[in-house]
Amino acid sequence: MDADRTHAVEPAASIFRIKAKIRRAIEADGIPYTYVSSNAFAGHFLPNLMQENATVPPRDKVVILGDGNPKGMCTNYDLSCALINHRNIAADRDMVFFFFDVLAVFVQEDDIATYTIKAADDPRTLNKTLYIRPPSNVLSFNEIVSLWERKIGKTLEKSYVPEDRLLQIIQESPIQWKFVLSFSHPMLVKGEASNFDIEAWFGAEASELYPEVKYTTVDEYLHQFI
Repeated sequence: MDADRTHAVEPAASIFRIKAKIRRAIEADGIPYTYVSSNAFAGHFLPNLMQENATVPPRDKVVILGDGNPKGMCTNYDLSCALINHRNIAADRDMVFFFFDVLAVFVQEDDIATYTIKAADDPRTLNKTLYIRPPSNVLSFNEIVSLWERKIGKTLEKSYVPEDRLLQIIQESPIQWKFVLSFSHPMLVKGEASNFDIEAWFGAEASELYPEVKYTTVDEYLHQFI
């Protein structure tokens, strides 16, 4: 995510502030730059759909972190509250935690490297931010789970956790889980990887600049886990 456009909670907030401070120092010294906003590494989020300590996507149950209430989806809140305990999260490999109803961006790591190399000496990216936002990979986690359900031919049991409960969980969790959730919150709950237009005066989108790159779609990435 773009450090200048992210409104995270701690401890992620401190990391984004440091990144923004480094950017201001670069600009103040007149150093030519290209910032790369790579968004979410597919290899971090997709192999287990954000289930801590799991190695494969779930085939039975999912717990959705985020606010499903606007669409009347939050019908299983009591179950969610019972499940949201960091000890249970780690222990139950059939549970997955994901965020609902906003668009995030997931990019395979090799594609991030390819776009970055191409941008390094491209005058179109000079003193701008390169946003890696390939259109087929701009999805809500709800859409990603639907992709997975179609691949396995099964509808997963879903329960939902509202955002205020998630913020409480971040405060109460051990430090390693705080980092995971506090970085995920602005992207997967607030949609801050995709909730703004990329304008030419400050940035460019990688797949538009380099249409020759055949990037890996989320759908293709998930197929390896069938």
